[in-house]
Amino acid sequence: MKMDITEKKENAVLKRTEVRFTIDHKGEATPKLTAVSEEIVKNMKSKKGAVVIEKIETRYGGGISEGYAKVYESEEAALEYESEHFLKRNGISKPEYKPAEEQPAE
Repeated sequence: MKMDITEKKENAVLKRTEVRFTIDHKGEATPKLTAVSEEIVKNMKSKKGAVVIEKIETRYGGGISEGYAKVYESEEAALEYESEHFLKRNGISKPEYKPAEEQPAE
């Protein structure tokens, strides 16, 4: 799998860089989201929990896919601005709320 980033667009308001990419995977299946995410992390020098891949489209019979991803400054920024279903699909989960244990009154 060979990845080329074709376009980068900074979005300072949402604390992210929007990325369009092309993947050459001739003779192989369309790469999984985790493999593509790892490649984006390497290319953008980011962290795994901060990359949200929105789509990957494969051209029929060509072994070339194009996609769109958002690379956030941090995982916290991704959790703040990204949709629930994209977070879940990319394996990013919100921390579970655990109520503090009640202390008995003295």
